[in-house]
Amino acid sequence: MQLQYEKSWDKALASIDRTRIEQLFLHAKKSENFTAIREAVNHQETLLISVLIHNHSEKTLVFDQTSLAYELDGQHIATALFTLPQLKIPPHTSMPWTFLFPKGSYVRCDSYAGGTLSWTNVHQIK
Repeated sequence: MQLQYEKSWDKALASIDRTRIEQLFLHAKKSENFTAIREAVNHQETLLISVLIHNHSEKTLVFDQTSLAYELDGQHIATALFTLPQLKIPPHTSMPWTFLFPKGSYVRCDSYAGGTLSWTNVHQIK
């Protein structure tokens, strides 16, 4: 596996965040699709779930009408449908990304840390 950044992430990422992501990448479990980076709610009340996405397959991973669900302590917290043409993860590559769950698409909690993200309808191309 290799770590790669989408262009906008590569330009904007602070060095302390880059170091943290690199450490998470080095310690990621081989069986995971996602490794948590950070969870937060912004001023617009959007739930931000930042993860390292791991593509263990031989094909490029794309998010086209992909449903993502976030669960915390066995409770369903959020679900949203994502189409992200700019996000293409090559084979055997991990890439950081932040998924945005708009207000109304998630259950309010005191903390969102420690949850898990899962997908359905994930697509692989060539």
